[in-house]
Order: sequence, then C-alpha cells, then structure tokens
Amino acid sequence: MNRLMRNIGWLLTGRGVNAVLSLVYLALATRTLGLDNFGYFAIILALGQTVTGLANFQTWQFVVRWGAGDEGPADATGFAIALDMLSVVLGLVLAAGLVLSAPYWLPLPPELLPVAFGYCVITLISIRTTPTGLLRLRFAYARATAAEAVQPIVRAVGAGIAAVAMPTVTGFVLAWAAAEVFVAASLWIAAGRMEKIDFSRISLRHIPSAHPGAWRFVWSTNMTGSLNVGAKQVLILLVGAIGGETAAGGFRVASQLGQALVSLAQTVSKAIYPELVHAKDTAHDMARRMANIALIAGVLAVLMTLFFGRPAIALIAGPEFRVYWTMVILAIAGAIELVGASLESLLVSAGRAGTAFVIRAVPTLLGLALLDVAMGWNGTKGAAFTVLGSSALSVVGFWVAIISLSQITITVKPKPELPPKS
Repeated sequence: MNRLMRNIGWLLTGRGVNAVLSLVYLALATRTLGLDNFGYFAIILALGQTVTGLANFQTWQFVVRWGAGDEGPADATGFAIALDMLSVVLGLVLAAGLVLSAPYWLPLPPELLPVAFGYCVITLISIRTTPTGLLRLRFAYARATAAEAVQPIVRAVGAGIAAVAMPTVTGFVLAWAAAEVFVAASLWIAAGRMEKIDFSRISLRHIPSAHPGAWRFVWSTNMTGSLNVGAKQVLILLVGAIGGETAAGGFRVASQLGQALVSLAQTVSKAIYPELVHAKDTAHDMARRMANIALIAGVLAVLMTLFFGRPAIALIAGPEFRVYWTMVILAIAGAIELVGASLESLLVSAGRAGTAFVIRAVPTLLGLALLDVAMGWNGTKGAAFTVLGSSALSVVGFWVAIISLSQITITVKPKPELPPKS
C-alpha cells in the first residue's frame, strides 16, 4: 500500500503540473480564438483523439500483465509494439473515413479538413502506451512523470507562440501536434534506458501461443478503452454535430475544467492496476480502501467547483463561455468516476475485462443514444446529464460485479472433510 501511495503521488505530481499548465494554454486558446474558432479547434482535437482512442490497444496493460513473469517483458513488449503498428494502420483508415465524411455531419470549414487529417496522423504515430507500460512494470513512476510533463510544457509554449505568431486554429493545432510528438519521444527514451527493447521479438503470435486467453483480453481492454474515448471525445463530436461549433467549444471548456477528476480517476486506475496484478490476495481490500479515499477527494473537488467554478471560467475562458452548470454536472460525474476507478481496475486485474466492458458499454451507449433528446431539452447541460447518468450506472455495475466476484470466491472454497463415523 505504501508503494501504491508513493506511485500515485508521483502521478498526481505530473497531473498537478499538467493542471496548472492546462489553465495557461486553455486561456491562450479560448481568448485568442474566440467561441466559434475555439469550437472548430475543439472538434479537430476530438477527431484526432477519437481516432487514436478507437484504434489504439491498451498495450500498457499487456506489458504489465504478461511482462511480470519469469520470462521477462521481451515477448510482451514485442506483442505490444506489433499491436501499436496495427493501430496505426487501422487508425489511418478510420481517420480518412471520418475526415472525408465530416462535411456531412460536422460544422467544420473545408479549409480545416486537411489540418484535421494531419492532426489525426500525428496522434497515431505518437501512440505511447507501450513505453508507459514498461515504466509501470518497473514501477518507475518518477521517470514516467518527468517524461509526461513534456506534453503540457510544449503545449503551453506552443500556445504562447501561436497566440503571437499564428493566432489561428491551424497555429494551435500545430502546437498540440508538436506536444504529441515530443511526449511520445520522451517516453520511449525513458523506457529504453530502463529496459532493452528487443525488436526481434515483435510478433502477434508469441504471447497468444503462451497465453490462450490473450486475444480475448486484448479485445476486451481495447473495447473498454474505446468506450472511455466515446464517453468524452465522441461526445464532443456529437455535441458539435447537434449544437454547432459554439456548443462544441463550450462543452470542451466545461469538460476540461469540470472533468479534471476523470483524469484523476484514470491516474488512480493506472497506478493501482499493476499493484492489483502483483497482490492478488489483498486486491479486494486495496481496492476498497482506494475507493474510500476517492470518495472523500471527489466530494471536496465538487464543493470547490461549486464555489470557485464561476470565477474560474470568467478568468480563464472569458464571459462568453457560459458553461458553469455544465461544468458542475461534469464535476459530479468525475467524482463518481473517481470512486469507480479502483473497482474497474479490480475487475480487469481479476481477468474480468469482458465484464468490465459490458458494464461500461451499456450506460455509455445509452447516454450517446439520448444525447439528441437531452440537448434539445437543455443544451450542453443536457449533454452533461447524459455523462452523469452513464457514469453513475457504470460505477453501480462495477460494485455489483465486485460483490458477485467475492461471493463466487467464497463459494468455491472446498468444504472441510467430515470425520469418519465410528
């Protein structure tokens, strides 16, 4: 538990740096571009992150899961790199389809379509889950934090340059693209210094032949990751498709400020997963304690949003972004996700990635299906309520599944033998 808290501390340090710098580059982007152009910018970012999120496999989990054995991480890393290559190919096809069809469903000007496709390509070639997995496998969270800090630093510097030299949507997209490349390079360098990467072991066959259930785990975690993207990035695209670029821009601001807790939940999940894999006997107790800590942190964060959210929006984005209540609703959803992070990680570490996917999938798809009705009822606040509802249903589902898993574990214990009759 001490190592877990130390690792979370390192991750939160990185998140703290990211949070402070994100306020800087968010302020530069919103005030330089204005509501409409920031909406275009938000749509392009969402397109790139949607493509990467849907095509990308959660290879860091594979490195942690199969690289911890006696044979070492060589085969697991080779498998992960092979999947990354597959992600790039699948992602390019998906990016081409989304960008070519964008004029029919997204409020994106034709001159920005090449910019959107270029950003999708950059995010694909900057996939970095494999080196992240190698660093987590060795519990090198300090190195990972230092490498990941490159992204917000480059974004902030790039946003400053764009605001002065190229105050357009394209200028800010270039700044974000540069940050993707730099952080990917930093993580690969950090991982390579800790673990020699044997490129001869790159293969889609070695791990599945040694672990028969490997492909089921791969597809389950991939679909779960895709759903996490769908809950955020696809949602921004659909908000833009339904409400226009101003709605997309406003929702992006509210999401970035109000759902900082979702990033915190992902941080907790990424830190606790390797510990749960290594400590099977105490996994339930560890997850329970983390959920209790998360509950307290979530309540405090929602209270801060209620009291300081309105002046924060006015200071950072400006008075034209009227998204206070949208931000509050998303903050509550983030607090719920924070509590559920350790429960979801416990299910995945217990080999129930498929169960976790189903529990996440049903509420997420239901929320997306109801988005048009919700926005017709209350605009971006209605969209935020769909996020809140899907988060609540998912966490309740994780809790019920954990209880069922505990009962199954107790049921399968062998009964004590009765003494022979005299």
